[in-house]
Amino acid sequence: MKSVLLRVLIAASLVAMVHGGAQAADQKQPIKIGAFFALSGPAAPIGTPTKLVAEMAVDQINKGGGINGRPLELIIGDTESDPAKAATIAKKFIFADKVAAIIGPTSTGEGMQVKKIVEEAGIPIFMTVGGDPPIMQQTGPFTYIFKSPQRSSTAVTKLFEYLKANNLTKVAMLTASDPFGKDGAIWLEKLAPNYGITFVAKESFGPKDTDMTPQLTKIKNTNPQAIICWTIGPAGAIVAKNKAQLGITIPLFQCHGQPGPEYIQLAGKASEGDRMPSTKLMVADELSDKDPQKKVIQNFIHLYKDVYHYDKQFPINTHSGYAWDAITIVADGLRKAGTDPKALRAAIEGTRGYVGISGIYNLTPEDHNGLGPDSMVIVQVKDGKFVLAK
Repeated sequence: MKSVLLRVLIAASLVAMVHGGAQAADQKQPIKIGAFFALSGPAAPIGTPTKLVAEMAVDQINKGGGINGRPLELIIGDTESDPAKAATIAKKFIFADKVAAIIGPTSTGEGMQVKKIVEEAGIPIFMTVGGDPPIMQQTGPFTYIFKSPQRSSTAVTKLFEYLKANNLTKVAMLTASDPFGKDGAIWLEKLAPNYGITFVAKESFGPKDTDMTPQLTKIKNTNPQAIICWTIGPAGAIVAKNKAQLGITIPLFQCHGQPGPEYIQLAGKASEGDRMPSTKLMVADELSDKDPQKKVIQNFIHLYKDVYHYDKQFPINTHSGYAWDAITIVADGLRKAGTDPKALRAAIEGTRGYVGISGIYNLTPEDHNGLGPDSMVIVQVKDGKFVLAK
């Protein structure tokens, strides 16, 4: 009887040791995060540096002890600026890689293609897209979908506040025909009456077009007080150059996706005086010392430029902080709730007062972005660089 009891105790001890060892091993396993961006194709100038920032954020988190002792591991994917490719990668992340969460993609079109996939799978995703549709009820539930860049509606509100304050109420609209441009056009038209703004012309162009002279000629003939252009990438700089070539001297306002050295480089002297809503990242040195974001932004700039030296190839622009904010908020959620998808989603949604690069985030069940107009500033090109607009 004693020998039988002894064998039972030994067996139980072995099981406990194996189970405990498995738990300890699991606790040391990396937490996988899917991260997909446009590393090739038209959106690569935005997607490639976003990937580098994502890697920088994970490196800093891991150097600080990871997530409760477990390191983060990024599984990288290239959407090739293609919504269909983004959908394929999202499925791989979820069903093959078994990621805890996803960061990205780059464009609004990609984000919309991924929306239903992540919702049905119940995996949290923190997007780095500019447009509102992925987190709008009109396009379906967004329970598991969050995004770090300001909403288009927020950027439009900030811009209209500035126009109203400067008595610019007779305006022309020039927008791209892609999902981001269409989203901007919707909000421009919807919010204009709230600020006494009237559109005397509404023109559009293809995101790959290389000459917007015909649209600008039509706009010129309507005698607006200002022009609003809503697009990302090189197209915005083409509009600025075409405007100068036509001798149009009224102010040009770009969207919140344009602030960055590339815009000034591509548009050249034609960019001088152009204004646009922006994250505070672009004018960090001009911020008040009382602004809680200032030290956070300055630390980010130090890491980006002096530690990781990304600035040599990809100078900082308004997009630079989006992946940092997305990953650090997800990491904060992982520390609080672990990797269970439902618990992690709830923890992310409960984010309040989180001081990020792009703003101070206050997420709610209704708002999965959590940034208001006060998170933005209006910047202006002056002497070849961005400054706070007067």
